[in-house]
Amino acid sequence: LAYTVNADHYVIEFMGVNLNFPVAAWLVLPMFVLFIFSFFHMLVYGLKNHFTLNRWKKDAHTLDDALYWALLNESKEQKYLIDEIGKSAALLSCSNLQMKDGIPELNSRLTKITGILQKIQSGEYVDLKEHKLAKVFNEGNPYLIRNRLNRLESDDKFVEEVMKSSSEYTEVVRKKALEIFASRENFFKARQYAKQFDVENLLVMLRRVNEDEEMGISQEILKDFIDHINPTCSDFLRIAEITKKLFTPDDNLALFFSYQTKNPKAQYAYLYLLFEYELMDEVGKYLDEQEDSEFIRFRALYTLKKSNAGYKLEDIINIETICKEAKY
Repeated sequence: LAYTVNADHYVIEFMGVNLNFPVAAWLVLPMFVLFIFSFFHMLVYGLKNHFTLNRWKKDAHTLDDALYWALLNESKEQKYLIDEIGKSAALLSCSNLQMKDGIPELNSRLTKITGILQKIQSGEYVDLKEHKLAKVFNEGNPYLIRNRLNRLESDDKFVEEVMKSSSEYTEVVRKKALEIFASRENFFKARQYAKQFDVENLLVMLRRVNEDEEMGISQEILKDFIDHINPTCSDFLRIAEITKKLFTPDDNLALFFSYQTKNPKAQYAYLYLLFEYELMDEVGKYLDEQEDSEFIRFRALYTLKKSNAGYKLEDIINIETICKEAKY
């Protein structure tokens, strides 16, 4: 029996097949196999890390977007790829952020929007169209409302625009526009907006009549306003207190007599004017036509006046409280 040894090759029988390779190949083969497995291992985990990093980047962008809308008070629902981020960041979808002083350095998008919002908060009007934000805010957004209020303070044309198209604006903006309008314009211009007035702003304009002879007040114009504001008893009295200085006694009495015949709430104002003009005979006739339980303080004042007691109207009658005794 003879054996042949070949130092250059080595044979391995595998499932009936003789694998005859140089010894050097047998030494390199395990290393090659290890390399192949290592390569695929690195490839798989490298791709996994790559996709994970991309998901983080996308979620970071989504988070940035959520912060942007939360700053604008227009929070929107966002979808996150990583659950750990989504479970916490979802809070921004139902929250609004309020800015304070000392805002840290932010990215360009957030820096721009915080700058705009700070200007609005400080009372400056910002043209939202210039910043492509005109369609971003909902009507009830506090920043939109504040920006419109800022504009009202500096833009007379916008004040009238709100008056003309009041239904397009929130109540806060309409109210502010009316206040500014009443403090600046005359009755000629205000007459077309009489339906929008309330008693307080009508009184503002009436008080300005003594200071500005160009206000254009007349009984006819005043009637247009009164017909739309539905005054209370106290409102009629406050109006009468001012108009007694604006119209002649005959004109003023005629105006309030017509109102008191149609509206019992104007009766106190009519009596008030009769006392102001010292028309005691007319006061007596008027009181005789009423129930004895009505106008108690006016009856007391009438009795004192008839006895020459020297009492003045304001000694007995407080126009701020007299209507409390009214039955309506």
